[in-house]
Amino acid sequence: MLENTRETVRSSTVWLARGVDSWFGDRPFDAGTQLRDGRLSFGLSKRQEESLDARVRFNARVRLPNLEQRAYFFVGRDNEREVTADTPGAFSRQDRLLAETPQDLSFFTGFGLSVLETIDLRLGFSGIKPYAQARYRQPWTLSRNDLIEFRQTFFWRLSDRFGSTTVLSYEHALAADLAIRWLTGVTITQKTDAFDWSSVVGAYKTYGGQRLLSLELSTSGRLDSGVTVGEYGFQTKWQQPVYREWLLGEFQIGYFWPRPDVAFERVGRWALGFTATMRF
Repeated sequence: MLENTRETVRSSTVWLARGVDSWFGDRPFDAGTQLRDGRLSFGLSKRQEESLDARVRFNARVRLPNLEQRAYFFVGRDNEREVTADTPGAFSRQDRLLAETPQDLSFFTGFGLSVLETIDLRLGFSGIKPYAQARYRQPWTLSRNDLIEFRQTFFWRLSDRFGSTTVLSYEHALAADLAIRWLTGVTITQKTDAFDWSSVVGAYKTYGGQRLLSLELSTSGRLDSGVTVGEYGFQTKWQQPVYREWLLGEFQIGYFWPRPDVAFERVGRWALGFTATMRF
């Protein structure tokens, strides 16, 4: 059943991308080399005193041979605001074990163009609502064990108008199988003058065979909420293949202290999560 599901998702994505590519010419479309980063995931999460949350996400990126070499087609289903604002995965609601409503998730599709290895331009639709992105990404290798990366994304969508997301990360390798990372980011939109900010400090240890153990301390907030830190907490994750190398399972357990605004008292809550990700 798992292999049939994977093949169905893959062939459906290729069929859609091949049809889009045919609009621009008659060059042959090789699915084996054009399909990139195909992922289908199913996640469950629950915070203490909150209901169980289930979600399905889908993302795929496909190069189009009848356009320029750097052009690609993308399609998926994910959190609408996080997709359009280019929110890093570590700051997503799924990664922070926060519940989402069906209205938060949307199908999206569009075209992208990579320029000079550092610039990525996207024009797409989230549901029927258009959005645009321009992303600049620049890594700096300070030494064999140290890496800094800067990412700046400008975006536009109907609800927020213009906005930007700025992300900075620093990674240091303590050993071949152990690293630490600090990741911080801020998002601001024309609709509001307040910054949404998040920061994660974590340690990550690999055990080979796509097995990874991590421990993270996270903080986040919004400057106009009246609370300096809207939430802080820690969580640990374990990732490993659960069926062959293309089906990964991630188990999460965390403890968080949320306080969305001054009207709420800060109370600690346990959280659990599991995500199965199928690569195709």
